[in-house]
Amino acid sequence: MAETNKTEKATPKKRRDERKKGNAYQSKDVISIVVLIVGFVLISKLGGFVAGQIKLLYVKQITMMEGLHDMTVATCMQVFREGLQVFFITAVPIMAALALTGIVMTGVQTGFLVSGDLLKFKFSRISLLQGMKRLMSLRSVVQLVKSVMKVLVIMWIIYSSVKGLLLITPDILNTGMDRSIQFMIDRTMAMVYKICLFFVAVAVLDYSYQKYDYEKKLRMTKQEIKDEYKQTEGDPFIKGRIREKQRKMSLNRMIQQVPFADVIVRNPTHFAVALKYDIDKDLAPMVVAKGQDHTARRIIEAAERNHVLITENKFLAQSLYRSVEINDYIPQEFYQAVAEILAWVYSSREKDKKAWN
Repeated sequence: MAETNKTEKATPKKRRDERKKGNAYQSKDVISIVVLIVGFVLISKLGGFVAGQIKLLYVKQITMMEGLHDMTVATCMQVFREGLQVFFITAVPIMAALALTGIVMTGVQTGFLVSGDLLKFKFSRISLLQGMKRLMSLRSVVQLVKSVMKVLVIMWIIYSSVKGLLLITPDILNTGMDRSIQFMIDRTMAMVYKICLFFVAVAVLDYSYQKYDYEKKLRMTKQEIKDEYKQTEGDPFIKGRIREKQRKMSLNRMIQQVPFADVIVRNPTHFAVALKYDIDKDLAPMVVAKGQDHTARRIIEAAERNHVLITENKFLAQSLYRSVEINDYIPQEFYQAVAEILAWVYSSREKDKKAWN
């Protein structure tokens, strides 16, 4: 039931986690066919050189053997060294190239994945029960069927090629040795090309299947996606509570600035902007608090409690609220309107001082 519920594509985080574990899809058939093709190309290009080196070694050792009366340890070591030298000159470069090809093709398919998890000991790798489960899995059945099909097709290609040769065997016997050898080489290479083309088709199909199987295993349930989101982004409810708490703290800090303002510009209750201007310190009047609706009412209430002057100016209140951030100076376009209000504030303060005196 759990498998059937996995209908969602894997998230980027799930893919990253799987790669960290060393899980990636690759087709061994792709590696095999590329190595096979590279091997045939190298042999076809270097075959003459390899045959020449072997021929020189054979002639040299036969010549040496003709003049020997007794086989000594030194002679055996010399024969061994010369044979080893030819091996390193002819076979080792080809083997190294094939090994490098296999490594590169593996890296290309897996994105050159290197994971330490692959080197860790896991009991499941040596568990008999787990091994039986792997043998009885759909993947193992597919691999078995694929292997049997490959063997049958290759046998059919070889059989059809040999059957065709049997029909023309009498004609081959009546031709020269060189032409017969060249003909056999051509027919053998044609058979090899057919096998290679078949393996290419198998590799393409296998790569597609491996990718499909990998994506299927990575699928997630909707609940797993929700749980992953909670782990990475946090619980939406908790995050909302945190944001609400932060907003309240920010609002409280802003309200605490209202008693230090010189004037509140409002409209009349929907918007409220608190302005402060110290002629000795500030370059221009500054917005120390602003708000809309409920926040505007709180600013006005704080101003009334602390006897901060309040004036109504619908256009100016809305414009300052929308264009000026808290603790920023007002733009030059508002200088004239704010200067008139501040002049009224200073005049009112002078009148209050005279009234007290």
